Amino acid sequence: MIVSRLTTPLNVAIHQLARQSADNKINVIRRVSGVHFRSGALKPKPGEMPFGLLAILCAVVPGLFVGASISKKVANFLEENDLFVPDDDDDDD
Repeated sequence: MIVSRLTTPLNVAIHQLARQSADNKINVIRRVSGVHFRSGALKPKPGEMPFGLLAILCAVVPGLFVGASISKKVANFLEENDLFVPDDDDDDD
């Protein structure tokens, strides 16, 4: 939302700079905006997914489980091969 509010002032500044550079014969590289067409007409609003939260959960939850299982297997491998064995320090002083 904040980015969409900043695009108008930025586009105005780019157009003013382009006009000034055209007068001074300076080349300016202009970025293509994703908000409007070259003619100035606004692009239509992109479609929203009605189940966006479900899609996020379907991507995040399996990723967490896969990452946890990989971490568990690597920790077991390191401990079995005596590459890393946690110390059993008693902090009950």
